[in-house]
Amino acid sequence: MNKDQESVSFRAPISADGAQVHNLVANCPPLDTNSIYCNLLQCTHFASTSVAAEINQELAGFVSGYLKPEQPDTLFIWQVAVGEPARGRGLATRMLSHILNRTDCQNVRWLETTITESNAPSWALFQSFAASLDADIQSSVLFDKQTHFNDKHESERLVRIGPIGL
Repeated sequence: MNKDQESVSFRAPISADGAQVHNLVANCPPLDTNSIYCNLLQCTHFASTSVAAEINQELAGFVSGYLKPEQPDTLFIWQVAVGEPARGRGLATRMLSHILNRTDCQNVRWLETTITESNAPSWALFQSFAASLDADIQSSVLFDKQTHFNDKHESERLVRIGPIGL
């Protein structure tokens, strides 16, 4: 079976996915790795707003997100990771759509994430995703290189897409 014929399954992550998620993210530079404990929390506490994508029962992609506590109409996407063998299939877009189509996200009108200026693949993904939703996209600095990262990390720009689903 060639790679275009392989079926992808999408599901809410479970705690047993934590270590695999950690390895996937580590193999997806320039993503920042988190602790395995953090990935376990993503796979449990945020399972309803995160997605694991599998090809042949192997983790091929993962999106972690959560509804902002003070803005329940806003889904914040923490990370999008797609393993090398699964790239070029629109998997990231499909995972984002999968989350937005869940019951827990029926009231979501805004999608937010942060992206560094140099992360061209993430910019392309979210600009394309905004266009597919026929939604506006705006960005502004959220975490500044000097103020928040002591010059050890690029500034993170808050990207806000919406309104969606209206």
